[in-house]
Amino acid sequence: MTITRPRFARLKRNWMLIRSMLALHPRSFVLSFIGATVFAVATVASSFAIRWMIDHVILPRFDDGEVAVSTFLFGAGLIIGIGLLRAVGVVLRRAYASTGMWQVAESYTNQVLDRLVSQPVSWHRRHPDGDLVARAGVDTETTVSVIAPIPFATSTLLMILISTVWLFLTDVPLGIVALIVFPLVIATNVVYERSVSAHYTRAQEQLGDFSAAVHESFEGVQLVKAYGAQDRETVRLSVLADRVRASRVEAIERRSWFDALTDMIPAIANIGLVLLGAARVDSGDVTVGEFTSVIFLFTLLVMPLRLIGYALSELPRSMAAWIRIQAVVTEVVLDDPAASIGKADPGVGIQLDRVEFAHEDSALAALHDVSLRLPAGSITALVGPTGSGKSTLADVVVGLVPATSGSVALATGPRSIVFQEAFLMAGTVRENVAFGNRVSNEQIWAALRRSAADEFVRALPEALDTVVGERGVSLSGGQRQRVALARALVRDPAILVLDDTTSALDPATEAAILERLRESLRATVLMIASRPSTIALADDVIFMTFGRIAAHGSHERLLATEPGYREIVEAFESDRAGAT
Repeated sequence: MTITRPRFARLKRNWMLIRSMLALHPRSFVLSFIGATVFAVATVASSFAIRWMIDHVILPRFDDGEVAVSTFLFGAGLIIGIGLLRAVGVVLRRAYASTGMWQVAESYTNQVLDRLVSQPVSWHRRHPDGDLVARAGVDTETTVSVIAPIPFATSTLLMILISTVWLFLTDVPLGIVALIVFPLVIATNVVYERSVSAHYTRAQEQLGDFSAAVHESFEGVQLVKAYGAQDRETVRLSVLADRVRASRVEAIERRSWFDALTDMIPAIANIGLVLLGAARVDSGDVTVGEFTSVIFLFTLLVMPLRLIGYALSELPRSMAAWIRIQAVVTEVVLDDPAASIGKADPGVGIQLDRVEFAHEDSALAALHDVSLRLPAGSITALVGPTGSGKSTLADVVVGLVPATSGSVALATGPRSIVFQEAFLMAGTVRENVAFGNRVSNEQIWAALRRSAADEFVRALPEALDTVVGERGVSLSGGQRQRVALARALVRDPAILVLDDTTSALDPATEAAILERLRESLRATVLMIASRPSTIALADDVIFMTFGRIAAHGSHERLLATEPGYREIVEAFESDRAGAT
């Protein structure tokens, strides 16, 4: 039979999958294969021991009425010894196969996580969070599900080879039966693996889509509840779940036929062997012991043959998951945008020269020919209508996204950004402020004082050790913003970017925070602001429209000379007045 290119490519991929996993932790799998080999040899040897016991102990006892004690003890010792050796092989095989499997799972998970951490923000924005979580979790577990049975499956192949030779040496007709049955079972496994491969690949991809949708729905649970969209979300997730179910059911239906065949073929073979063996015993070509050992050996091989089927049935699922993992770990790590940021001139905090930026999925540039020089230690407000490029400019300044062209240079030292939507981890206040940095309690309290958060933190039940809950759910919006600001300040940054960070604070608290920042920090502060009282506290103002800097100067001068700026500030004032 000619091996076609697609079939050869599939075999090559399967071999690459198995080889890559075995190579990660070879010691565990070598010990497991040694145990599997011991088990295979002992299993075939046990049939020989049964044959010897029947021919030299049991039949002579029936025919002669007695048997030598030494002969009985030798036969019993042979059976027990081979059984103990077989048990040792089982323990080695199972223990080290399981150990190796979870070692591989750990390695793959770490590979995925390392690559996710290495990729810049621009890469993550192109990939759904839920799908990435699935690749690091569900896909990893699915990938390694095939590796634990591999040592047992290989020992089964060895048993089949030894058994076939043994059967031919015992009796040629019995050996011919084995020569027919064993390849038939293996061929059934191969046909099954080919038939379900596409279904498991599709199911794994759909599972990733479903995970991403569930993650998105749970992330936006407040929005879903607020707009009464529970039914719509239920329908949307049900459709995605039905797609996963349909692919899985199709694969399981095929597996049920396969399981039935792997049970039926050895059973029919055993019936045939009983009929053929009885005739061979009757003709005197084989002894009762030889015939019994053949049946015993076939019975022992039923379970291992099923394991080959299990391994091959898991292979398509593992391959589909492995491909998804490899798509992440083999993708080129994009350059860190922060690495391209240069050192600003002396006395300058933020320096941009003809910066352009365009999102990958958009033909329109978000920033056009942006040039500016902000003095070190200054506080600058960034003002503009929605969609004018303010947040994009903030991301470029701190190195979250790379400038398409132009240059960015900053004062030497740490950079911090505080986003409008404050994100807190489900830990303590201390953990959220320190955020992995080695800082003392005094430094944490100093940062909390500068962000006007020290008073409410002291009032919490456990102060710094109070658990804030997932996303800081136990705190108000303003409290979360102040803790997030403290997290940025505890690093003593040289550059501090505030993306409308104080929007949830009252004007008095906001003014107090900015005044404390001015007194205690040497940082250059660039703050996106919409509140006129906040804008007025800045040293100067950058007014942006359509991705360009339309004007740069003091608040009073821009009010007097820029109609667009005056209009947007008055609109902000009107909105604030209407809200009160």
